[in-house]
Amino acid sequence: MPSRLLVAFAASVLLVSCGEGPAGPREIQGLPRDLTAQEQLVVDAANDFTFRLFGRIAADEPGANVFVSPLSVSMALGMTMNGADGATLEAMREVLGFGTLTLDEIGQSYRDLIDLILGLDPTVTTMIANAIWYREGFTIEPDFVETNREFFDAEVEALDFTSPAALSTINGWASEKTRGRIPSMLDRIDPAWVLILMNALYFKGAWTEAFDPERTREATFHLADGSTRRVPMMFHDEKFPGYIDEEKGVVELPYGGGAFTMVVVVPREVDGLDDLVAGLDAAAWEELVGRIEGDGEVEVRLPRLELEYERNLVDDLAAMGMGVAFTPAADFGRLSSDPFWIDIVKQKTFVKVDEEGTEAAAVTIVAGPTSLPPTVIADRPYLFAIRERFSGTILFVGQVVDPTR
Repeated sequence: MPSRLLVAFAASVLLVSCGEGPAGPREIQGLPRDLTAQEQLVVDAANDFTFRLFGRIAADEPGANVFVSPLSVSMALGMTMNGADGATLEAMREVLGFGTLTLDEIGQSYRDLIDLILGLDPTVTTMIANAIWYREGFTIEPDFVETNREFFDAEVEALDFTSPAALSTINGWASEKTRGRIPSMLDRIDPAWVLILMNALYFKGAWTEAFDPERTREATFHLADGSTRRVPMMFHDEKFPGYIDEEKGVVELPYGGGAFTMVVVVPREVDGLDDLVAGLDAAAWEELVGRIEGDGEVEVRLPRLELEYERNLVDDLAAMGMGVAFTPAADFGRLSSDPFWIDIVKQKTFVKVDEEGTEAAAVTIVAGPTSLPPTVIADRPYLFAIRERFSGTILFVGQVVDPTR
């Protein structure tokens, strides 16, 4: 039998709910408190990791719809990192962008950030859950267990990996924590696996101003290769924060009380998405969203959308500099005295956008000289992200190249 392996999974889902009723939700003006310097460093690191990882995936799948939660990946790897040592720890710390922060500082900042996000808007459902299952008889260090319970609220349990009940337990957890949207993460448990870590990130929100379903109608969506698709396009008469420049159209659509939003970015050129994504990093993103508040308002047209996505991220993370963690040279001595390495980092996601709320959205620039006000129309490949705007934390990011897939 090959050496024992570590397998880490990240499950993410974005969902939609009904609106708040005639009175609408209470507007949220800001976070309950300012972020500490350490918390801000963790948010910045997570957002930087978001665009480095998403950029690699998008470049590898230029003709595909992509929807990922790098924050979910970062949390799952953050738990794993608590067991790493030596060169493996430094490689993981570097890839995740944590600089000189200690593991306790990273863990405490995640803990505080999770608490802030989960309780911020009572009209929006956010849930972050973590779990660790290990094979019965596998030696696991008590400090590793207690650290992940303290900082990540991780459920930790020994299972008989040879029993069918173990697979049912793991898949049942994923389904429960994502309200049935990720019903299954695993088809089987590899005989060599000794440890499985999972993170589930769930979001359920309604637009602050819902789209009128009576106005939704078929429209043309232009693909990058020049072909077209007919899609159900949602129309809105309200104006939203955003802007249009010579390269793109940007609009921000709020959920609930306005703390959580979807930012949609539509390139001016039909085939401009690849270049837009390639030029996007954390600094470019901050410049992009920093212009939203003061640059005026735009109208928006968005296609209805529903998609699922799945990817093993090992090659991406190895290329980013974490390769040692996926080889027998890995050092996870703070997790167990038994030698092993990471075998799989897998993520599944689900996203849905409709008239009541969101799970994916997009924008395009179609603004003629007589357009009053300017209108961002998602009728071509576009980028979108779900974020908590006061902390700047990005929960999900994706690209839509064909809404009909």
